[in-house]
Amino acid sequence: MSYLMNSSEILQTIEMIDQQHLDVRTVTMGISLLDCAYTSVERCADKIYNKLCRTAEQLVPVCCGIEQEFGIPIVNKRVSVTPVSLVAASCEEEDYTPLAKAMDRAAETLGINFIGGFSALCQKGFTKSDLRLIRSIPRALTESSLVCGSVNVGSTKAGINMDSVRMMGGIIHDTAQLNPMGCAKLVVFCNAVEDNPFMAGAFHGIGEPECVINVGVSGPGVVAHALKSCRGERIDVVAETIKRTAFKITRMGQLVAQEASKRLSVPFGVVDLSLAPTPAVGDSVAEILELIGLERCGIHGTTAALALLNDAVKKGGVMASGHVGGLSGAFIPVSEDAGMIRAAEEGVLNLDKLEAMTCVCSVGLDMIAVPGDTPPEVLSAIIADEAAIGMINNKTTAVRLIPAVGKEVGERIDFGGLLGSAPVMPLHAGSPRDFIERGGRIPAPMHSLRN
Repeated sequence: MSYLMNSSEILQTIEMIDQQHLDVRTVTMGISLLDCAYTSVERCADKIYNKLCRTAEQLVPVCCGIEQEFGIPIVNKRVSVTPVSLVAASCEEEDYTPLAKAMDRAAETLGINFIGGFSALCQKGFTKSDLRLIRSIPRALTESSLVCGSVNVGSTKAGINMDSVRMMGGIIHDTAQLNPMGCAKLVVFCNAVEDNPFMAGAFHGIGEPECVINVGVSGPGVVAHALKSCRGERIDVVAETIKRTAFKITRMGQLVAQEASKRLSVPFGVVDLSLAPTPAVGDSVAEILELIGLERCGIHGTTAALALLNDAVKKGGVMASGHVGGLSGAFIPVSEDAGMIRAAEEGVLNLDKLEAMTCVCSVGLDMIAVPGDTPPEVLSAIIADEAAIGMINNKTTAVRLIPAVGKEVGERIDFGGLLGSAPVMPLHAGSPRDFIERGGRIPAPMHSLRN
């Protein structure tokens, strides 16, 4: 589908880019690694490195060319790959760290920002390869700089694999002891999607083509600017304003996606319109909620305002493109949103409210720092709660927790760059140990039986 902009829309887009933080947050090339399988992990690693360097060789140059030609910032150039637990299933070794290191070397060679897919899908149980990959995560994410990982522990169709939930609490704990930054590159999912271009949860699903281009567009600043023109208006006017703004943002993303697809001779997959904030002032989802009428993000009314925002963003995106996918909606990563950080530090925004907000927004409890001495079973219980929200509501939810080793509630942990910094948030007292150690599987809900 072609799209021509008139002069007014071109001027509006220029203003959005120059003054309102509009950008293409990521162009992500998904690459299948299924043909890299081998019995030797070292040989498999070599095949992974060679295929990545060969297939994505032109990704960064093409994206830079589009940036220069169209004047549209493309902040990140990334790659996602087939979940490594599938690729490595034939390997005889127990430790998959060499595969992560091969991915890391390829990312450095290509000049990309991150590579995702050190992942396992175990919502209903484990293969031997799933277990090997999960056990490799602490070392793999610590000894690599650009590799991101994820584990899917539940789905609406399968229920929640509580054995994997229990295991991931320990993995997050162990990773934090080695390097808390490793936890910032690790996501635990329920209902993970196959075409997500955003890190740290991106992987190339088994239903995807050999290679594909997915684009993630973000524009919290643009939405915030638009809402300043409708102060005092009724809620339905607010929703319509957000929807129209999301339409314009998605059109820009589709333009970039189609151009990248054509220049790389790779199929165009999806445009993911996700209001993904950054620590920069004026690029905050919390600010949008406050412009809707809240004195501070986190007070009563926040969940309703976020539901309105998320729905309007999705509707605007679907109007603009027939290929909207990924996680499209509004993200609420605490460390990456200046307004969220402020609300958390003031004590207005807590973990319970964030959990309620995840019922109506995209993804889940994201980039949340917790005390460094948090027991693994508490981390598992937080994962279980969030997975239950995803399973029951038939939506993607995720958890990215960072135990801040050596830090207590109220202190800050700094990640740098787009990852920002986060205040260490308090958790409830009391132990869920007996619940978590039961293991087994929480059955899928009744409404999963829709065949």
